[in-house]
Amino acid sequence: MSCVFVCHDGSGRLLLARRGAGARDEPGTWDTGAGALEFGETFEAAVARELHEEYATAPLAISLLGVRNVLREDPPSHWVAVVFAVRVDPATVTIGEPHKFDRIGWYTRDALPTPLHSQLAPTLDMLPDPLDRLP
Repeated sequence: MSCVFVCHDGSGRLLLARRGAGARDEPGTWDTGAGALEFGETFEAAVARELHEEYATAPLAISLLGVRNVLREDPPSHWVAVVFAVRVDPATVTIGEPHKFDRIGWYTRDALPTPLHSQLAPTLDMLPDPLDRLP
């Protein structure tokens, strides 16, 4: 099980990171943040910990978006993703794991970078439109 989080600035922009050469899969693609739960950890605590590790910042607000059953054929994998929206202060965001990500940027839904991670579109489909309905 993993916690997936889509960071936003509260003004319609989404934070995406380009997966670097050391990423577990799909290097060179743009994706949101994610990480596994540690034993005894709440979902929100896992999101806050992973947010700090990946983007060196803290959440201003965390909102549960839903749960996805993720099946991927290449490489073959199957997991459950608990998906959150996380509002952050863009001024505090930086790459916290340069061995996994080589670039970050702020984008609107109608102007996303390419190529996208294979699981990004179904995750972004869980976001409300417009984004200003998120805390």
